[in-house]
Amino acid sequence: MKNKEKKSTRKVVPASVAIMMAASMLSACASSGSSQGADTGGAAKDEKPTEISIFTEFNTPEPPGADNPVQKEFEKRTNTKLNIMWTSPNSWEEKQNVLLASGDMPDLMKLKDMKQVQAINMIKQGAFWDLGPYLKDYKNLSAYPKEIMDLVKINGKQYILPSVRPLQGGSFLNIRKDWLDNVGLPMPHTLDEFYTALKAFVEKDPDKNGQKDTYGYNGKDWGKIIDIFNKSNGKWKEVNGKLVDTDLEPGTRDGLIYLNKLYKEKIIPEDFAVMKTTDYENMAKAGKAGVQADTTEGVFRATEGAQKLDPKADFVAMTYLEGPNGKMVHTASGFAGVYLIPKSVPEAKMKKILALMDYGASEEGFELACYGLKDIHFKVVDGFKTTTEQAVKDSVSQSSFGKIFERYDPYLWAYRVGMPKEMFERNKKIVDDRANYGVSDVSIGLLSDIDLKMGPDFKKKMDDMKIKVIMGKEPIESWDALVKSFKADANYMKMGEEFNKAYQDRKNAK
Repeated sequence: MKNKEKKSTRKVVPASVAIMMAASMLSACASSGSSQGADTGGAAKDEKPTEISIFTEFNTPEPPGADNPVQKEFEKRTNTKLNIMWTSPNSWEEKQNVLLASGDMPDLMKLKDMKQVQAINMIKQGAFWDLGPYLKDYKNLSAYPKEIMDLVKINGKQYILPSVRPLQGGSFLNIRKDWLDNVGLPMPHTLDEFYTALKAFVEKDPDKNGQKDTYGYNGKDWGKIIDIFNKSNGKWKEVNGKLVDTDLEPGTRDGLIYLNKLYKEKIIPEDFAVMKTTDYENMAKAGKAGVQADTTEGVFRATEGAQKLDPKADFVAMTYLEGPNGKMVHTASGFAGVYLIPKSVPEAKMKKILALMDYGASEEGFELACYGLKDIHFKVVDGFKTTTEQAVKDSVSQSSFGKIFERYDPYLWAYRVGMPKEMFERNKKIVDDRANYGVSDVSIGLLSDIDLKMGPDFKKKMDDMKIKVIMGKEPIESWDALVKSFKADANYMKMGEEFNKAYQDRKNAK
């Protein structure tokens, strides 16, 4: 959490970005016409500010302080008093679990994903507000795409407010284009070409420092390699109208053999399995890895860091990779984390929270969250927003307040503060091209009682064995034996049946 890396003082982003984004999605910062929506910016002067506690994550070197000017401005514009509990991505899941177990939850709580068993059980027990009947009164929140909102419904109800994100441009493999140039290789498109590039990044001195001190791939999100073998986005994929468990498929076995080869040849770090999120990123920033996984814009953090050592450093988001079953890239879920409001929050306050989030989803609110205050955190120079050193000091970015206040835009993952215009345009094309190869996670929003009760244990056993096989601590035959045991496990196979029933029920409901 105490990463003290310095950032450049001049960061450039097109001033027209907000307008461009809004043109296709959300318009204006005006609140909804209802009395709830009107609270966002037009509270009576003598009305006492609403105190709201928020639990969320951050990806800046330091979290914003309580006296942050952007936070103060949000409070002023929405007549609120915010108590934001920032948590590092390294400890996000652990802290959310502690809060859920304690029952002492903040007014607005962000969970990492929808697979938190205790949260799902609490939702079923009525511990959180069903926001569905209220969202129509909030112009910007109700403009979130229906396909994304439907994915996060539980038993047909909208308990969850997604931390909305685009469908394309999400986390996938990113590669050092300058390293490819240095070792004389083109952009890889197949798994074989990808291996050749990774091998060259280890053996052919891609950074030209005369030392053998680089890795091909830092190992983050290694499961994506297995997905490419299966042409799936996670554990489940659709085959002939039914869900198939890819962990039981030959593609997973082949993926483990491929990853074991990378490990044996020291293409990935020996301790990849225990590294934290920031460790992977710091490795890329330090110019020690040629490939990492991140969103199309998020990888710019690594590019900026690596450019301090080599001005030519350039991570490029890969458009797709081709495995045995064809070309693919992961289509995102449409959200990065989910928000819940506990039922212990009174209805009037719940509406105030929705009004706050609705303002954050407006053009004006989102600009404040990501860029801060004009002439303090950014200036407009030649049609571009240029951030100041104060923005760095105040941790103003998409990776702090932008984690809370969000609006939908298909190119949100194409740009980041400080990114040159030509990189933004390149990323937009990658986002557009990925739509041709995208594979969705068909299991999002599906629930299985057995999965909620036993799924984490099943997953841990499989993940533990995968790691052991990749690291050579167990032979591939041990994986075969584990798969055979799961196929003979009545509960495990029943879990697949429950997922399939939920999948068919969802298709029939459309």
